[in-house]
Amino acid sequence: MPKVLEFKLPDLGEGLTEAEIVRWLVEVGEVVAVDQPVVEVETAKAMVEVPCPYGGVVTARFGEEGSELPVGAPLLTVAVGPPQERSRTGGVEDAESSESTESTEPSEGAESSEYSGNVLVGYGTAAATARRRSRVRPAAPAAAAPKAAPAPVRATGPVPVISPLVRRLAREHGLDLRELRGTGPEGLILRADVVSAVQAPARPAEPAAAIAEPAAAHASRPAASASASADARAIRPATASTAPAGERVPLKGIRGAVADKLSRSRTEIPDATCWVDADATELMAARAAMNSAGGPKVSVLALLARICTAALARHPELNSTVDLAAREIVRLPEVHLGFAAQTERGLVVPVVRDAHRRNVDSLGAELARLTEAARTGSLTPAELTGGTFTLNNYGVFGVDGSTPIINHPEAAMLGVGRIIAKPWVHEGELAVRQVVQLSLTFDHRVCDGGTAGGFLRHVADCVEQPAVLLRTL
Repeated sequence: MPKVLEFKLPDLGEGLTEAEIVRWLVEVGEVVAVDQPVVEVETAKAMVEVPCPYGGVVTARFGEEGSELPVGAPLLTVAVGPPQERSRTGGVEDAESSESTESTEPSEGAESSEYSGNVLVGYGTAAATARRRSRVRPAAPAAAAPKAAPAPVRATGPVPVISPLVRRLAREHGLDLRELRGTGPEGLILRADVVSAVQAPARPAEPAAAIAEPAAAHASRPAASASASADARAIRPATASTAPAGERVPLKGIRGAVADKLSRSRTEIPDATCWVDADATELMAARAAMNSAGGPKVSVLALLARICTAALARHPELNSTVDLAAREIVRLPEVHLGFAAQTERGLVVPVVRDAHRRNVDSLGAELARLTEAARTGSLTPAELTGGTFTLNNYGVFGVDGSTPIINHPEAAMLGVGRIIAKPWVHEGELAVRQVVQLSLTFDHRVCDGGTAGGFLRHVADCVEQPAVLLRTL
């Protein structure tokens, strides 16, 4: 008899506590291989394909596309058994007959063909596993309904609610979840169910004495109705008469993570900003010469990234963080350079690891790879965390200047505006030059204005005279 194993949403790392189901990659009744991706989820940091560590037949899925699940909540159940037994009996029939069996974690002696222990894409077994999707045909008509007795959701107690956001919404509006009927799989209460209950007209409750004394109950009904109406007004969300009308966009996923980080930065970091205009004509000429020499094309962002690492080598105070608990400034030995990238899903900051050890070609290649991953939504949480300094090229939006908000818990961010032809005094003569505005926002706890100004001035000198970089190559 096959065992029914429950696969729960794994810990995706970096302190993430929940994820939203974007797209299911398997159906109930489908055969899955060990480490085959079964669902695509969106966390506050990235889109991730989650592989299942079991091989067998999917007997149940938990959560609809668009719903949020906390880490540790059930994702799906898989009937695991000898391959020859599943192929002989049809798989689904065996899965159904064992669905009432208590789900257990695999034993230490579980065969590698059934369980890998791996939960993240890229951490597969040593041997390549076939990813061909196939559906098991039921051996009998009765076996064609695998949803007849799905495994219960055990992560939420007696109330069929998975999402902590749903619980909080109900608590804020005074709703008893035990009185709601969920529309999700197996009666799962979704956010839409709570919203519908909140917005539904309240029905006046009959007084407790209505059965024993009809006359008294009839007399008290107006007062009870008025009280219920008042309660309904308190529970219902604000309408157009009490709040501005308009579209409401939930602060969740990447948008919510950005909001939280920016708010924390403004709350905790006493920041200051300085800026300078620089003549980038020579930098653009140097880039053109490098590109005409053959090889991979050099981007302006790659040159600016190399300039940043050179400036941080001179001013390491800005490559640091503040430990509030210990009241210490922690100066970091490695430069992990983040760069702001605008995508359809929102603003993300991929991180180039060990940027201080890379030349312009290496920086350009890694920047291009991470930018493409950002556009396709395939960045991993590890590629979005651990930055020590951020470069923000907002010039791509056609603006000249800005005051960047520091990417908490870093200590500084360099902002770069558009490079545009402007009148400029060059060698004592008025000329048209390629000018760019550079701005540095820094944590005033880690350094004073002299250090920040020295960093920014070195960046500007390298932009105006790229030969200055030769000293650090």
